[in-house]
Amino acid sequence: MTSAGPKSTVSYFTWAFLFTALGLALGGYLGWATTGTIEGTATIFFICCVLAVLEISLSFDNAIVNANKLKTMTPKWQRRFLTWGILIAVFGMRIVFPLLIVVIAASLGPWEAVKLAATQPAEYSRIMHEAHTPIAAFGGTFLMMVGLTYFFDQEKDIHWVRWIEEQASRYSSIRGVEVAVVLCAVLGFSRLLEGAEQQVFLNSAIYGLLTFLLVEVLGGFLDHRQQALDAAAKGGVGAFLYLEVLDASFSFDGVIGAFALSQNLFVIAIGLGIGAMYVRSMTIMLVERGTLAQYRYLEHGAFYAILILSLIMYVQTLTHIPEVITGLGGAGLIGISLWSSIRWNRLHSGEPPEGAVSQNL
Repeated sequence: MTSAGPKSTVSYFTWAFLFTALGLALGGYLGWATTGTIEGTATIFFICCVLAVLEISLSFDNAIVNANKLKTMTPKWQRRFLTWGILIAVFGMRIVFPLLIVVIAASLGPWEAVKLAATQPAEYSRIMHEAHTPIAAFGGTFLMMVGLTYFFDQEKDIHWVRWIEEQASRYSSIRGVEVAVVLCAVLGFSRLLEGAEQQVFLNSAIYGLLTFLLVEVLGGFLDHRQQALDAAAKGGVGAFLYLEVLDASFSFDGVIGAFALSQNLFVIAIGLGIGAMYVRSMTIMLVERGTLAQYRYLEHGAFYAILILSLIMYVQTLTHIPEVITGLGGAGLIGISLWSSIRWNRLHSGEPPEGAVSQNL
């Protein structure tokens, strides 16, 4: 019986390459259909490429966090996330979500919102940008809870920035400490806003906090129910719900920022959808290759990037921060954490894995 060799890196991105070819071809057709000129077609083609790169740069940390959660899920729920999840990510967050914002903000019906996106893209874009404050407050709060929950963990024994992470781990025994930190941040930023914007920010941030807590509670309840039906089940539907809301929170910034490059909803969906496929491919590669176990600080870099992104989303309610800064900042932190991991591996290449030592104690 022969065993298949390890998959090459390129093979993990086969579907992403195919989706890219299809998406760019569709973008070129859309450009020709809407402009009727080679120059217009090339412009829309280029925008699709830029949006895809933007989505990938903003979502490095998303792929790492997804992989961290996926490794605890059953194979069945892993497959469901990587199939159903991509449909939700591409069609739900990149098409339905922007339409839903306009439906709520402008009190329109779903079909009217679609017609507005197709016939009055400038008005559609204006409504999306006016809804930026509640979106940033909600998504920023959810992501801040995700990041802080990782560091406020008594069982966390590997520290990258030791003087910060040791203190966080020490105070993690205080019940609700991460909630208190988030509420202080919410109150602090809300005071910088004026008039109705302040109340909108507060309300949306509270909903973001409640969503995180409800997903945790509901996920735990559903997983316990699943375990009662199947003793082998672990990290099933609850983890799936958590990852979907997390993916949505990561998508908020990219979807809003995309309107700075194009006001065409369908061009945005193509560009961000291509990026989302690469994020899924990176997630699969990280899980199957066990990359997080090989590079001990990679998760730390991702969760620091999440905390930075959450603060940036808060700051964006006050002033615009270019998406390229957000993307490069997150990618830079992950790059530094990867370099630190490689350096640690070289310095300790002759030692047994830390997990093996702890099991022998």
